[in-house]
Amino acid sequence: MHILQIYKDYFPVLGGIENHLRVLAEGLAQRGHRVTVLVTNTGPGDEIFRHDNLTVIKAGRALHLASTPLSPRMLIHARRMHDVDLMQLHFPFPPGDLAALLVPNRPPLVVYYHSDIVRQQNLLRVYGPLLRHTLKRASRIITSSPAYIHSSPTLAPHAAKCTVVPLSVDPARFAHFDPAAVARLRERYGERLVLFVGKLRYYKGLHVLLDAWPQLRQPAQLLLVGTGPEEGRLRQQVARLGLTGQVHFLGEVPDAELPNVYAAAQVFAFPSHLRAEAFGIAQLEAQAAGLPIVCTELGTGTSYITLHGETGLVVPPNNPAALANALSLLLANPTLARQLGAAGRARAAQEFSHWRMIERMAEVYRASVRDRA
Repeated sequence: MHILQIYKDYFPVLGGIENHLRVLAEGLAQRGHRVTVLVTNTGPGDEIFRHDNLTVIKAGRALHLASTPLSPRMLIHARRMHDVDLMQLHFPFPPGDLAALLVPNRPPLVVYYHSDIVRQQNLLRVYGPLLRHTLKRASRIITSSPAYIHSSPTLAPHAAKCTVVPLSVDPARFAHFDPAAVARLRERYGERLVLFVGKLRYYKGLHVLLDAWPQLRQPAQLLLVGTGPEEGRLRQQVARLGLTGQVHFLGEVPDAELPNVYAAAQVFAFPSHLRAEAFGIAQLEAQAAGLPIVCTELGTGTSYITLHGETGLVVPPNNPAALANALSLLLANPTLARQLGAAGRARAAQEFSHWRMIERMAEVYRASVRDRA
């Protein structure tokens, strides 16, 4: 098939959806499909990259509005796609809905519904009619977890054509690490480490984690990997709570070194408190590394990855006391932590590998094309 993938950004822009899109596009191309990725560029000019079966078109960006890049050039490229067998739109990206409308011959449309629009409610009011048209037109809608289908007011009316295809991780990447690098991290920060990895964004609940920290029953150090718009406020909170010697901002860690950071930690914390956290790929990485996880119940995919009492502990969101109790329990019980971590590693390998995700996606594509025929 010739498969068109539509979204706003692509590698080397980094992010959960961007990483997923790259793995998916490259994996489909390696399996013999012709894949075209249509995204916006970070600058005003077009760039086109081709490698074997994969073509990446980065359409020149005109402006950025409400966290959304706008590119009239993207619409021009979409109108030239005369031989597409199937197209996939990664949501949320409102301009992508317009691009999908302009692709000639109306090929079957698959929508990967990554997340509700949570914060930009004014945008949602304007975009709502086009969104509803897109979902009605789609032959299949994919979500990353079963809970999201019924907990999303936008998706619930379309539950009959929703399919779950979880996001993925490369388990082998986190099975290997540098023992010397792990020893250096523990020598610098201590033996009892709690880890967070991700963008420092408003919905990640890191302010809740910091409020929980003084309530821990065991002394520990917190490593925060990542950067983002909340960093300044979080640093101020650390100073206000007197946690400067216990909380460490590591910034962006190179991919090659990230397995070492996971291997050095004892527990992974994922304290997101809003539904904008639809899944949490960092949890998959932590599972692949064999770490027990403490996450929150949001009615999304967080507790689909982390099974309470099996691969970690699930607590209510925005609840510092519950978060502190769960972290304290795992820090005080290394045998329990190792058991949960081992179960998580096995689950990541079985359910969340790249190969499994690509096979599931390919089956959705085949079903969509059969429906069209």
